[in-house]
Amino acid sequence: MVRLLPLTLLVAFALPVPLAAQAVDVGKLDRRVGKLESEMRAVQRKVFPGGDPRFFEPEIPNQAAAPPPPPTAPATTPITDLTARVDALEGSVRGLTGQIEAMEYKLRQLEDGQRRMKGDVEFRLNALENPGGAAPDSGATTLLDGAAGSTAGPSVPAAAVPAAPPPPAKAATADAAWALAYAKVTARDWPGVETQMTKFIADWPKSTRIAQAKYWIGRSHAARNQHPQAAQAFLDVYQSTPRAAAAPDALLGLAGALNTMAKTENACQVLGELQSVYGAKLTESQKADAGRLRTKAKCTA
Repeated sequence: MVRLLPLTLLVAFALPVPLAAQAVDVGKLDRRVGKLESEMRAVQRKVFPGGDPRFFEPEIPNQAAAPPPPPTAPATTPITDLTARVDALEGSVRGLTGQIEAMEYKLRQLEDGQRRMKGDVEFRLNALENPGGAAPDSGATTLLDGAAGSTAGPSVPAAAVPAAPPPPAKAATADAAWALAYAKVTARDWPGVETQMTKFIADWPKSTRIAQAKYWIGRSHAARNQHPQAAQAFLDVYQSTPRAAAAPDALLGLAGALNTMAKTENACQVLGELQSVYGAKLTESQKADAGRLRTKAKCTA
């Protein structure tokens, strides 16, 4: 009996040990099985990515998809771009409109000047075709003779004048000769003007344009600063053809030459003669020229 007690105690105390070890092994086994199942599910999801979620549980719970970021406003919208383009086009149109208005204004000025010039030419041509008006009185002629005599200057010796080339042949008609002479005026060839106008006077002494030819001879002298010769030529126009359309312009030219030679008193007398004889027939341009000459000469009346 004594010997059996330790054995009984040994059996009583030894039996629970395998059971506990067995319980511990079952827990480990359960964990290992769970791990294997999880790995299997991961393999299944990898092999069958579109598998039914009823049979394949997700490894990681589905998360709500993050909302897309709100669209940022562009730097400029299409409406803004169109508005800017329309504003630029309107600005361009306004600029072009201003340029067109300026050009139209200049065109109107040119047309007005052309109409005035045309009316002046027509008036002079009508005066040439239908001469009229009163001739200056003897007192005026005497006055202008004295003025011209005081401005004629010393005579030039004949030997000092260079020999002129032989004149060209006479034109077939007076109109053709005038066209040839007036072309020199248009070209501002003042020596040529004197030559051609002098030839015109010699070839066509009965032409109605003789006064104009003398006037342009005076202008050619004035353009070359030959003011005494210019004054004599202008005076010749007035004295020889006082009713010609060129006579008022000749008096203006005479006053201008006298002003240039510092004979302002004589210039004022010539301007007074111009007003008394042609005042009612002067054009606006002639009146303006006379006013400037009076101002330059400091005329009192």
